[in-house]
Parts: sequence; structure tokens; C-alpha cells
Amino acid sequence: MDAVERGVREDAKARMRRQARTVRSSMPASILALRSERIRERLSAAPALVNAQKIALFWPILHNNEVDLRPLVALWQQLGKRLAFPRIAVSGGALVFAWVENSTDLQERGHGFCEPPEDAPVASSLDVVLVPALLVDGRGHRLGYGAGYYDRTLPSHCPPASAVAVAFDFQLASELPLLEHDVPVDLIVTDTRTLVPTTA
Repeated sequence: MDAVERGVREDAKARMRRQARTVRSSMPASILALRSERIRERLSAAPALVNAQKIALFWPILHNNEVDLRPLVALWQQLGKRLAFPRIAVSGGALVFAWVENSTDLQERGHGFCEPPEDAPVASSLDVVLVPALLVDGRGHRLGYGAGYYDRTLPSHCPPASAVAVAFDFQLASELPLLEHDVPVDLIVTDTRTLVPTTA
């Protein structure tokens, strides 16, 4: 991919990112709460999650209207699952997943989302990584906020872990422009469907 094509794709992704944020922010909170509940139900029934014992998930950025997975924390802990949450690595521009026993340990630490404390033990082995998205297409490629944290982090865990994108159904896109560093997910869960990405 030459510099011109890369620039065109980066511009397209930026436009799509802005539009996706606008659409999601326009949705009523009550509707998103209901859709989040349906996503949680689908996740709890998905074989990959039923069989998983070590799961990385994320605490929602509520003012960004992200999918709310918080009720799953207590539910999955009661089922004996061990849960990890992302924090920004000190260097390298990637995420580190750290084990969290109590959700009150998750605090905003200057990066715009709730993270585990620095002394939380690192999760070196995971079964599933749940990934947020602004948009995701049928090939499993996702559009995030543009920092590239998950694209740099997922190859360290997946495989053997499965990467699962969670998004509202209106965030499904027909096709997203790709760059060399983009990493696809293995499964997509929305409020109305569960999709295995195609490779075509």
C-alpha cells in the first residue's frame, strides 16, 4: 500500500469514526440500556464465553454511550470466572490486561477510561478478550477511537484467546477501509445477532 492510498484510507476511517460517534451519541440512553442488556444475554449464552474461565472485558465509557457490560462482572465472578481489565502500558502504546477482583479498584487514571491499579497482577493467559468498537464489519475488522491500542495488543493474546467484538447492531458496517496494522476479531456480538466473521 503506497502513501497516497494509505492517506485516503486514513481519511475515510476518520470520517466514519466521526459519523459513528455522532450516531451513537444521538441514541436515547433507555434504548442503549435495553440493547446493552440484549448483548449481555447473547454473550452469556455464547459457547466461547460459557466455556471461558479467564476473560478480559472493559468498563464502559458511559459519556461515550459504549456498550454496558458492567452487570456481567458480578455474574461471571459468581460462576467462578476470573476477570481482567485493560490499562495503558507504561511504554509501547499497547494495553496490559490485569486481574481485578473488585470493580471498585477500577478508576479513571488519566486516560479517559477506568483502569486497574498499577499493582494489579498482569493476566498473561486469557480465554476471551472482549473488544469495544465504534464500527465493525462482517470480516471482523473494527473501527475504534483511533489510538490503535487493541490492534497492538490483540496479537499478544489471540490466539490462543478468542477476540470478541461487542457493538450495537446499528454499528455494523458493510465494509471498513483497512490498514496494515488492523487486526480482525473472531466473533461479533450485537443486540440482535452473533456473527462469525467471513474471510472473503
